[in-house]
Amino acid sequence: MVYKIIYWLIYVLAKIVYWFRFVGLENIPQGAAILCGNHTANVDSVLAILALGSTKQHAAMAKEELFKIPGFNWLIRQLGAYPVARGNNDIAAVKFSLKVLKDGLKLIIFPEGTRVRPGQTVEAKAGAAMLAVKTGAPLVPMHITPGSKFFGATVVVGEPFYPQVEGRATAEDYQRITAELMERIWALDPKKN
Repeated sequence: MVYKIIYWLIYVLAKIVYWFRFVGLENIPQGAAILCGNHTANVDSVLAILALGSTKQHAAMAKEELFKIPGFNWLIRQLGAYPVARGNNDIAAVKFSLKVLKDGLKLIIFPEGTRVRPGQTVEAKAGAAMLAVKTGAPLVPMHITPGSKFFGATVVVGEPFYPQVEGRATAEDYQRITAELMERIWALDPKKN
């Protein structure tokens, strides 16, 4: 009940400020899935959560520093966020992610691992690819309007795909899958279509 109240309060406020719209929500599969989007602003994670609807069926990775802010810590946990130590092999976060998917829930990850300003590029992390291969959950690319989203944010959800590897997956396999995932995310940009 707390989640629904928070969800609708944020939904209304975000709708007023960002005039957001969702495209391709029918591409979100039932059951476990890893939703992966580009990340250029703090509000991206909020928009990704709003796209999933008012029933809490997800968890979202968030940098651990956000959980040190009094009050905000409680709010983001209510929205389904859990901490990850960036730059480290955070085994607790990996185990929690695997449990989320095993429980048939959605997992929201931003593969770039940080906000990337328009025009900048960073090498995406292979964590989403690794989780998809280990669990069999599909990767669902999601493109979020880059940069400022005031009065015009669009979230486009693409078709899910199941990464394939032969034999035991290697670091190269994970990087190849991650590169394909990022290509699929950027291909959803409405300005390119």
